[in-house]
Amino acid sequence: MFRNVIVRRPSKSMVEGITSSPELGKPDYELALKQHDAYIEALKACGVKVTVLEALEEYPDSCFVEDTAVLTPKCAIITNPGALSRRGESALMVDTIKKFYNEDQIEYITSPGTIEGGDVMMVGNHFYVGLSARTNEEGFRQFKAALEKYGHTSSLVPLEKVLHLKTGVNYIENNIMLISGEFIEKEEFKSFNKIIVPENEAYGANCIWVNDTVIVPEGYPTVEKGVRDTGYKVIVVDTSEYRKLDGGLSCLSLRF
Repeated sequence: MFRNVIVRRPSKSMVEGITSSPELGKPDYELALKQHDAYIEALKACGVKVTVLEALEEYPDSCFVEDTAVLTPKCAIITNPGALSRRGESALMVDTIKKFYNEDQIEYITSPGTIEGGDVMMVGNHFYVGLSARTNEEGFRQFKAALEKYGHTSSLVPLEKVLHLKTGVNYIENNIMLISGEFIEKEEFKSFNKIIVPENEAYGANCIWVNDTVIVPEGYPTVEKGVRDTGYKVIVVDTSEYRKLDGGLSCLSLRF
């Protein structure tokens, strides 16, 4: 069960954030703020305390706090983002994380290693890590070594098409995974009960489990039905403006 969540307000500069889908247009900042408000309320409805950090205008993508750290029950790992424009974000998260973890519980990924939290999926005490344009083998090596200190295991999952691992596969507890595209037939995930996400709803695979409720992006009916059919309570949140920056529900928070 999660007790805490950290989010960061989107900056006005988010309209200049990184995107692989310029055809979707630039985000509407005012609408993004309203969507962020609704996201925070959805999290609170799941019974967690939400720490809301101020926007960072110098970092257009800084609302996507998931990429700056990996928070586990035993340790916090401060990442080193693969996107050069985001390198400073992780250091600015440390003071907040120190409010929840002791110094000796905090580990750091350093160059030439890179890793982003969007490439890390926690399944119990095991962590699947996507090998991507943002996360490299040296980053994984450091991450694996850090986890092993605390009795956690990890494995590497090479990506072929998507930005981050959790772009296409997300664990929602009780051996259930939302899974799409290149991940459907991957050997690593064969033992899980899968909710198969069709290609036309691929963005909807990025859902988050928070204390037996699953938050689902608005506009993906097959995904929503699949999650409801598992018996979970569902909260639907619109993330249209974050999709324009390759971001989804998991990207917007650190949950621990």
